[in-house]
Amino acid sequence: MDELAAGFESMRPRLFGIAYRMLGSAVEAEDVVQDAWVKWQTTDRSGIRSHPAFLTTMTTRLTINVATSSRMRRETYIGPWLPEPVFTGADPELGAENAEALEVGLLLLMERLTPQERAVYLLHEAFGYTFGDIAAVVETTEANARQLARRARLHLKEHSDNRVTVAQKNRLLRSFLAAAQAGDLEGLQSLLADDIVLYSDGGGNVTAARRPVEGPDHVARFLLGTVQKLQMHVELHVAAVNGSDAFVLRMDGEPFLVGAIGVSTRGIDRIFFIMNPVKLGAVRNVPLERHRS
Repeated sequence: MDELAAGFESMRPRLFGIAYRMLGSAVEAEDVVQDAWVKWQTTDRSGIRSHPAFLTTMTTRLTINVATSSRMRRETYIGPWLPEPVFTGADPELGAENAEALEVGLLLLMERLTPQERAVYLLHEAFGYTFGDIAAVVETTEANARQLARRARLHLKEHSDNRVTVAQKNRLLRSFLAAAQAGDLEGLQSLLADDIVLYSDGGGNVTAARRPVEGPDHVARFLLGTVQKLQMHVELHVAAVNGSDAFVLRMDGEPFLVGAIGVSTRGIDRIFFIMNPVKLGAVRNVPLERHRS
């Protein structure tokens, strides 16, 4: 049993990485991995040629099932649904496999894909699996796996165009925070793309904007109004979240907002406020850098 557990634990980061990227939920991903572990213990392993390949296949199929039911639940979600943030500063393995596939904006866009399209796209783009191997995992032909990948890339084209590096994104985040803290409306507007959209996810559990805020002027004024109301009551920190820097607002020592940005060559084109308390567990006890303007 110890040997069995050790082999599974060596695969756990990859299995979690697949499930999290497909579901956008660390809680659901952990449940999938635990389910895979339970099934693995009762599986006849005598005829399995590759344990890692078998575990990947089992986890992916379990995740496709969960993604199908999650999709129906999210249709009744109160306000915009955003992925649950994960802290990647102390978990290099999570971000090691193509960190771009961890971005909040991409995880949100992947909600447009069917669970099978999502699985094919991630296994190929984030984890480097061949289409032949992917076809076996999702129980289809290699030709159809390629077609699913093409459809997925078409849906995600707006994210892949005009991307910037993580370093550029992190620098822009700090400029954004400095302008917001200084109350610099023009400076803030200059950082925002013309098609900027701000999403707030409170899940009906806390007060949050239930509709996206759009346009540089509206978004900048919304942000400065929020800063003015909160600045005397919160601490602002920066942390590595989903593969790049994000900001965390804490009140009375507890996080109540994780903010991430999406960036293109046009500037900041997406802002994500994750405020639903049930999604903030991953940043509750992590080391944070106090941000100073």
